[in-house]
Amino acid sequence: MGRLTDILGNGDGDSLRDAWNSTEAAAEFAPLPPGEYIAHVASGELFNAKSGTPGYKLAFRIADGEHTGRKLWHDLWLTPAATAMSKRDLAKIGITSLPQLEQPVPRGISCAVKVALRKSDSGGEYNSIRSFAVIGIDPPPADTFAPPDDGSTPPAEGTERAEADGPGATPAAAADTF
Repeated sequence: MGRLTDILGNGDGDSLRDAWNSTEAAAEFAPLPPGEYIAHVASGELFNAKSGTPGYKLAFRIADGEHTGRKLWHDLWLTPAATAMSKRDLAKIGITSLPQLEQPVPRGISCAVKVALRKSDSGGEYNSIRSFAVIGIDPPPADTFAPPDDGSTPPAEGTERAEADGPGATPAAAADTF
């Protein structure tokens, strides 16, 4: 068994000790209250249940309110009996063919997710997604290296400096100024 001083040999012992002494233990994660939440589709992946039943698990991340950042999961079963419901839900996020299940889910899908609170046979409570509806697609993040989107055409290569030096300047003369 290792010693704390061995794993904190780089001098972090004081900051850890201060944090330990001044921090309250986190509360246990409890299921979310039932209701409707705005969430983003975070991921989707194929899986097999313990019983061997194939499925596709969608993960949603709550986007606003006091539960921002919490995740919810929605299992879609890939069986003949559940195909119609799974196809319905997957089509909402643009997945319309089986090969798409092996690709990453599209980014930026914002949904209104209806969440219920369920009890297991052993008495534990858990969340269940009853339904979801796509309410929007977030714009992709701006590319800081992209040219301005003001309708202008960037100058031909080698001409921007010549134009800046005034009429009659040549690209060769502009290159000499560097």
